[in-house]
Amino acid sequence: MFALVRDRGKASLSQPSALLLAVVIAFGAAFGAEGVRASADAEGETRVPAIDLGSRPAMLVDGMDEGPLKTRLSSCRLDPPARTDFSIGHRGAALRFAEHTRESYEAAARQGSGIIECDVTFTRDRELVCRHSQCDLHSTTNILEIPGLAAKCSQPFRPYNEETGRPASARCCTSDITLAEFRKLKGRMDAIDPRAESLGEYLVGDSGRGTVMSHADSIELFKSLGVKMAPELKAPKVDMPWQGTYTREDYARQMIDDYRRAGVPPEQVWPQSFDLEDIRYWIANEPLFARQAVYLDRRPYNDPLFAPALEDFQRLKDMGIEIVAPPMFALLALDADGSIVPSDYARHARAAGLGIITWTLERSNLRDGAVDEDGRTAFYYRGIGEAIDKESDMYEVLDVLAQDVGIDGIFSDWPATVTYYANCMGLE
Repeated sequence: MFALVRDRGKASLSQPSALLLAVVIAFGAAFGAEGVRASADAEGETRVPAIDLGSRPAMLVDGMDEGPLKTRLSSCRLDPPARTDFSIGHRGAALRFAEHTRESYEAAARQGSGIIECDVTFTRDRELVCRHSQCDLHSTTNILEIPGLAAKCSQPFRPYNEETGRPASARCCTSDITLAEFRKLKGRMDAIDPRAESLGEYLVGDSGRGTVMSHADSIELFKSLGVKMAPELKAPKVDMPWQGTYTREDYARQMIDDYRRAGVPPEQVWPQSFDLEDIRYWIANEPLFARQAVYLDRRPYNDPLFAPALEDFQRLKDMGIEIVAPPMFALLALDADGSIVPSDYARHARAAGLGIITWTLERSNLRDGAVDEDGRTAFYYRGIGEAIDKESDMYEVLDVLAQDVGIDGIFSDWPATVTYYANCMGLE
């Protein structure tokens, strides 16, 4: 389904709060222990895992309002699940696993993701690694707990200053260390306490550690897991050219070269970027890989004057772009009756002949609905928050995205939720 020939005619936000992390851990039983283990042989070599969706999809279906969609999804409980390209592992299975770690990727594959994401950035010695941001090591790994490596961070840990209100902070970048040093790190859940007065308080709720991955490591792992690949070229957080000679073009080319070197066919790779210049570079210099290049569109939330128009999407198509990927809320609106319907963005993108994927399901805490007691709406449900009363309502959202908008795939922090829906609806 997630391909250039179709049957139909994410960015991350701020770091997860300690509260959200605690909630996820406390309600772990809702996810089930299944669906999180990759198969291994006696030597520990990963094999293509059997699909195991765990108990969370059934729990969400049980919580839905009565109606045709619940009836349809309930009817699929006993069906054997299959892998689907419609289900894209966002940083792996980041809801309960340290993102961009081997363990997170294996969990996503076991939950039926047909495509898994490695966010790509570079080290001091210009090696590519999987991290959501070049400068998030202080919150997503244990680097601050390793004195020799912590000393290399761009900014060491600073405790909360009660007098000035300055939050606790640190800044540790992949570009601060070499690949060999990066490999000494362990992944952790991305959560910090800005009011921490000590390092121990700063690193919140470390619920497990994972194996960090280079970009090349991820490619070999994904090949062994039998999944396709969605690398995102992350914006550098250092001045380019890096070290005076490493240009943005070198960086974009290096990412593609890793797939070519590993013998991965272009049709199994969806290169992504928020920067149009990266997409244009691939179109001009890597035409085979560029056929599935994904323009991650942040305009719906970054540009207060952005108003989607058909001409705008036609220009993207004329550039050679085939797929756009805005956040979910950009594709949805409420009609006069308060029902969720496709937005102007969705209609214009489709009219221009563009494929659409979107992000990110299972990233917002919807246990109490999409609007909190202070009237703030969860980021991914902007504009439709009043229609979301409980987390089971995400299946209503997913159904509109799949059936009415016609998306070709969706990133999820817990891919089993999407895999279950896709299997039940016959989405490949």
